[in-house]
Amino acid sequence: MTSEEILQRVRKIEIKTRGLSRNIFAGEYHSQYKGRGMAFSEVREYQPGDDVRSIDWNVTARLNKPYVKVFEEERELTVMLLVDVSGSRNFGTLSQTKRDVMAEVAATLAFSTIENNDKVGVIFFSDRIEKFIPAKKGKTHVLHIIRELLTFEPESKGTDIAQALEYFTNAQKRRSTAFLISDCLLPAGAEKGLEKPLMIAANRHNISLIQLYDRRDKEIPDIGLIRLKDAETDQEIWVDTSSDTVREQYADAWLRQQERLSAVLKKTGIHSVEIATGEDYVRALMRLFKM
Repeated sequence: MTSEEILQRVRKIEIKTRGLSRNIFAGEYHSQYKGRGMAFSEVREYQPGDDVRSIDWNVTARLNKPYVKVFEEERELTVMLLVDVSGSRNFGTLSQTKRDVMAEVAATLAFSTIENNDKVGVIFFSDRIEKFIPAKKGKTHVLHIIRELLTFEPESKGTDIAQALEYFTNAQKRRSTAFLISDCLLPAGAEKGLEKPLMIAANRHNISLIQLYDRRDKEIPDIGLIRLKDAETDQEIWVDTSSDTVREQYADAWLRQQERLSAVLKKTGIHSVEIATGEDYVRALMRLFKM
């Protein structure tokens, strides 16, 4: 894309997603995420009626009087977007690719964040950490994020969600709200490797999964003999889609993967929604906020 085309796309996404953020999502975002954490403020002398669990025993021992910790709600949040930029994001059979939907969803979340005067940052990942944009406030920062979502080209095509989660946990020390945006197309059995990093991330942060997919990820039509190419490994195979057995096996493979992923999410307590290319993502995001 030329610079002018990029600016036009950025502007188009800004107009659409900022309107959604301001008119629809900002209220839900605020009610669900603001003020969830408690930050230490000060210590003061114990007063009758104070919760004994808030006693600061170190200060109490030092001053020979009972003192309690005072906390206040954290009103400023940090939102991190973990965005999968592997090769499979470029796939799409309807009006949009997964990459297009990913950019709009991420932009909507980013604008919802700054509408509430919070900070937003991004981690782009494939099977490596491709780029880290530290969390900041402001419209200029969000427009920079949108530009990167549209134009960034990764060095690798694979997917390693576990590595991205580990990097996020190590890089983001303060508790934050995180959205993992991915199509979750993983090798068979790889979902099991997500349990530990998801569990660690969920213990420290408020994290949700937004899974993007295309209808042809789930099923394949009867269109005869076709050649398929894996977008992440470049492996090519010929497939006879006229075979009922082949189409059933293709659909069954998707269902099995989703079942394995759902089991991991349930075990780790992670909320998730699925969003298909070509479909309205507004309702899905509203469901996620209300979870």
